[in-house]
Amino acid sequence: MNDKYIPLYRKYRPQKLEEIVGQEHIKKALTNAISMNRISHAYLFTGPRGTGKTSTARIFAKSLNCIDGPTISPCNECENCKNITNSIPIDVIEIDAASNRSVNDADEIIKKVVLAPVQSRYKIYIIDEVHMLTPQAFNALLKTLEEPPANVIFILATTEVHKVLDTIKSRCQRFDFRRITTDDIVKHLRYISDKEKINITDDALFTIAKNSAGGMRDSIALLDQLSILDGEKAISTDDINALLGRISFDTLKELSDAVVSSNPQSAIEVLEKIYNSGNEPTQILQNLLDYFKNMLIVKNCKPDIIFELTQLNEAQIKELTEQVKNLETQQMTALIDKTSDYIKEIKTTNNPRLWLEVGIIDLANLTENTRLADLQNRLARLEGGAVSPVNSQNYVTAPTPISTVHKIKEQFIEQTKKPEQVKQEVKTPKPPTPEPVQKTEQPQAEPEPRKIQEEDFSPMPKAKPIDSNDISVLWGKLLDQISSAPTKALLKQWANPVKITAEETIITLKNEMFLTQVNSTGKKASIIKALDAIFSQENSNVIMRLPLPEDVTVKPLIAKPLQMKRLPDEMQPPPLPDEEEIQEAVEEVKSNTEETEPKKKTAAYSASHSDQVNMVMDLFDGKIIE
Repeated sequence: MNDKYIPLYRKYRPQKLEEIVGQEHIKKALTNAISMNRISHAYLFTGPRGTGKTSTARIFAKSLNCIDGPTISPCNECENCKNITNSIPIDVIEIDAASNRSVNDADEIIKKVVLAPVQSRYKIYIIDEVHMLTPQAFNALLKTLEEPPANVIFILATTEVHKVLDTIKSRCQRFDFRRITTDDIVKHLRYISDKEKINITDDALFTIAKNSAGGMRDSIALLDQLSILDGEKAISTDDINALLGRISFDTLKELSDAVVSSNPQSAIEVLEKIYNSGNEPTQILQNLLDYFKNMLIVKNCKPDIIFELTQLNEAQIKELTEQVKNLETQQMTALIDKTSDYIKEIKTTNNPRLWLEVGIIDLANLTENTRLADLQNRLARLEGGAVSPVNSQNYVTAPTPISTVHKIKEQFIEQTKKPEQVKQEVKTPKPPTPEPVQKTEQPQAEPEPRKIQEEDFSPMPKAKPIDSNDISVLWGKLLDQISSAPTKALLKQWANPVKITAEETIITLKNEMFLTQVNSTGKKASIIKALDAIFSQENSNVIMRLPLPEDVTVKPLIAKPLQMKRLPDEMQPPPLPDEEEIQEAVEEVKSNTEETEPKKKTAAYSASHSDQVNMVMDLFDGKIIE
């Protein structure tokens, strides 16, 4: 039994360049530098945590100071190699910039740089987390870092290279460490598990690799933590989820099924079980967000990269594939957007459980309201002339009735007569002429208007789908999608669609000049953008050409006028006069007014007329002939 347990990430730390997992580009560059004896005075290693920056710096130092070196394969047996492995600071000095960040610490380095190495070829300074140095400390190191003594090498390591001064970066050879791929991590974890005799499934190793975000050290540390669970039964993904507080795939699928099927009651019941298991609200939504992300990948990506992006097994991917068959991409993006909003809300509230329940109910009501087909059908129905109730009586407001043209004519003539004519007519009254009967169509019997009950105010029913392949409908939608007024006007007047599909769109222009203008300017790009919006795709195929004899002219579908309900008989307005009656009234007024004596037209004279006379003048755009 060992006196002191060595963690696995330290026990299996690489000791040679070929043992570094991933980072092939860096291994090749450093190997060539050693082989060609082109060693720089300063290096900058940058990248995410746990990707091998410090380990590579130590291996590079051993390669340079090994008794058999410089060599790409240090012996790890000589005193220099052992000192570096055990972090004994003789000629290779490791400095933690997080705790030695002041200008005084930089001055100490500068004072010791001039001293020759004790027993090695090079004195090497490995400064970890170099971005933590203060600006004063950086500036103090500038001159030394640019022109150090011939036997001094600086290796700077950082996870946040953007915080390092540009003057420091320009004096170093920079190497960017990438995140280690999941496959490489799984292979290395399997190697360690076999060496340490840890009974663990491949799915569990994939879960560990996915949870480490591309960091080898984090993966090995988690495997070390799980090794204490080793027993007769192999360590599974459920054990990892229980240890990390993560929600299992099956539980997340049950919750997402309730959300996708718009069943808030079932979603709340599943949420209650998850919450009572000890999961925090933020963690629940974060796991659900990751599940929605996997659904989006399965819906939109090819099978050969789904495994790499989701890190799920075949059975899980098959379940996701079945789940997303009836879902649209924009529905899943809407769920992701809403979930992220509620995560932010929960982090800032004093009552996270309340917002967790509100968020789940909101998500469960979001899917059915975001189907693109339903929204397009509803819009097409509105454009086609569908009418919603306009008031509580299901009738439009009646217009104000107006007098008939005959009554207006008689009143106007009465006002314009001479006093003598009035007296003469009083002495010899004529029998009244009966008013002509207006012929009106007998309206059909209408049912009595009913009062709308509370249940009438239900959500708008889903519209019946229209034939989306109708080229006139698509042509109208295309014109509506174009925001540029000149482009839209040009297409309306001079263009004609021959074919509009998701695969290919052919549009003809009547004039060759306009065809050249569309192809040489940004107008074609706006047409492509409009088609992308209609078919929910990118880079639609658009062909612009001159018309051919067999091309059929297509007009865009125009919205039908609103169909208003007929008013009851008692609310019907009197019929308006036709053109012949109006012309007859005007001629009669002219003939009667020609005999009147001319008068001077003044403001006082106009004011002396009655309101009816003035109304008729305004109605017929007429004037009194003097």
